[in-house]
Amino acid sequence: MPELPEVETVRDGLDRFVVGAVVREVEVFRDYSVRRHDGGPAGFADQLRGRRLAAAVRRGKFLWLPLGGDAPGTADAAPAAALLAHLGMSGQLLVRDPAVAGDWAHPHLRARLHLANAPSGAEYLDFVDQRTFGHLSVVDLEPTSDGAPGGLGSDLPAVPEPVAHIGRDPLDPAFDADAVVAATRRRRTGIKRALLDQTLLSGVGNIYADEALWRARLHFARATDRLRAAEVRRALDAAAEVMSESLAQGGTSFDALYVNVNGESGYFARGLAVYGREGEPCPRCGTPIRRDAFMNRSSYTCPVCQPRPRNGRW
Repeated sequence: MPELPEVETVRDGLDRFVVGAVVREVEVFRDYSVRRHDGGPAGFADQLRGRRLAAAVRRGKFLWLPLGGDAPGTADAAPAAALLAHLGMSGQLLVRDPAVAGDWAHPHLRARLHLANAPSGAEYLDFVDQRTFGHLSVVDLEPTSDGAPGGLGSDLPAVPEPVAHIGRDPLDPAFDADAVVAATRRRRTGIKRALLDQTLLSGVGNIYADEALWRARLHFARATDRLRAAEVRRALDAAAEVMSESLAQGGTSFDALYVNVNGESGYFARGLAVYGREGEPCPRCGTPIRRDAFMNRSSYTCPVCQPRPRNGRW
């Protein structure tokens, strides 16, 4: 599944390539890809046709494009609806210019927005999804409880209703680290489970949780209610650090599924310290990296830098 730096790379690409464009027409090639939209494919198309993509916003792994009027450069009232996207395990949003790429269509193309006046000159915004866990919908925007910007990429203090329960991520300027530290220490769980809890904070997936905990020298099973506030804060700071570094390199791409809007892959996988490196030497102390089963996935740790706790929460 794409992790937060990949999703932020997509958001940034949408901001540069399609924000300001007007949706001329909509084609839905697989109804299941708009299954969360109440009006079905026809209603989905009707609510997008003629609307302007006013911004590209993200909270955690949700992306949305607030919908303005159809007149570029005019001052709209605050958008009341947005095109919401969740990429699932393999979803991609790709901008295409047929004048450059020809009329070839991706074999897993699920929906296409025909665009006018895109700043990049692109004519299509394609939703491609091989495994079909992703989805698109048009949803209402709701005011945030704290009045702060709803997500990265917009000053609009509103979020789609399906996103309201998602915590902010460590890269969000409105992220309240002190509140997250306190909430984490009230939980009776392991620190990695807490980092993956989207109601506490969003955007930290399995890869970056392992990398952050290695940097913070904390084992994934350390009990959150026994951690000092400074230790939890160290884990959050490490998560922000590793995600920022990944973002600067375009994310962590392991295969062709994980690309940004213009089809380029990220390179941060080359700099991972522990994830996927079972048996290889720890970059810090040289001890072979250990792999443990974790929530039907894997956790990678250094046995020396991240000693197993006696009373951990497994």
